Amino acid sequence: MEIFQYMENYDYEQLVFCQDKQSGLKAIIAIHDTTLGPALGGTRMWTYDTEEEAIEDALRLARGMTYKNAAAGLNLGGGKTVIIGDPRKDKNEEMFRAFGRYIQGLNGRYITAEDVGTTVADMDLIHEETDYVTGISPAFGSSGNPSPVTAFGVYRGMKAAAKEAFGTDSLEGKVVAVQGVGNVAYNLCKHLHEEGAQLIVTDINKEAVRRAVEDFGAKAVEPNDIYSVECDIYAPCALGATINDVTIPQLKARVIAGAANNQLKDAKHGDIIHEMGIVYAPDYVINAGGVINVADELYGYNSERALKKVEGIYNNISRVIDIAKRDDIPTYKAADRLAEERIARMRNSRSQFLQNGHHILSRR
Repeated sequence: MEIFQYMENYDYEQLVFCQDKQSGLKAIIAIHDTTLGPALGGTRMWTYDTEEEAIEDALRLARGMTYKNAAAGLNLGGGKTVIIGDPRKDKNEEMFRAFGRYIQGLNGRYITAEDVGTTVADMDLIHEETDYVTGISPAFGSSGNPSPVTAFGVYRGMKAAAKEAFGTDSLEGKVVAVQGVGNVAYNLCKHLHEEGAQLIVTDINKEAVRRAVEDFGAKAVEPNDIYSVECDIYAPCALGATINDVTIPQLKARVIAGAANNQLKDAKHGDIIHEMGIVYAPDYVINAGGVINVADELYGYNSERALKKVEGIYNNISRVIDIAKRDDIPTYKAADRLAEERIARMRNSRSQFLQNGHHILSRR
């Protein structure tokens, strides 16, 4: 992998390698773009097969955060960290505190949070060394469990997508097929049930399914049957890549809106569902409630203010749909365009400001 060539191709700003022999820390911080503000993105701990694989993951995830934060309307850029190691047995206090010192050394260019393989307790250790961390314990002024907030954002985005497909954003009487009933999806089901939607659910965890059936009167189906059920909305809330060559021919839904990451197996699948007339709410726009919530910690967390911002996911999905119609493109491409246009506007306003400042100085 030609690192500088890769960075140039996708316009990355910085790649930082952090090593601490005593604790075993081997971390890679990727900062993609800080046009809109400091880079915010979580710290992932994973057992990568090679260092190159870890670098690639950090870079790919950092770029994804640039788009997610920009589309969410946050004044934040995109970054990500990967720590190489087994999160079940390689963690220690010294590791996360050493990592916190490296973050502090970046002087606010990068702000971290928890991700796959890291926990609130790990973020608390980082917080011992730096303030540039979110997702810490509520005792330190954090927002706590993000699942209910993420679910609320998905619910709002689903309503916006429904308005495009059905002419109304009311979900009363709509049949929603929810794939996966984990923490986020359970809270999503609660909102849908309260509005009068009918739920069909599936999960490999039978207890999660039983709970949804009991609490919301949901109908349970086997995991492989969720794609072909008669429904208005398909909500993928478990694994990624569930919109693929095998599942698309089975879908009867007119809307796809759910909490899962990387829902399209390949870009072509976004093109196919667009041609079928299915309204797709792009994953990183609709599931941004969690990042919007933790970003509020940077201002001194206020749950009412955070929820008000998360409510805006409705408008973000509506904007994506408007761009898709304006440019005659699928919504997954329109989401990228929403983010890119926002970043471009900020770049232009900054360059104008700098040029004007130069003219003022040159006239003195």
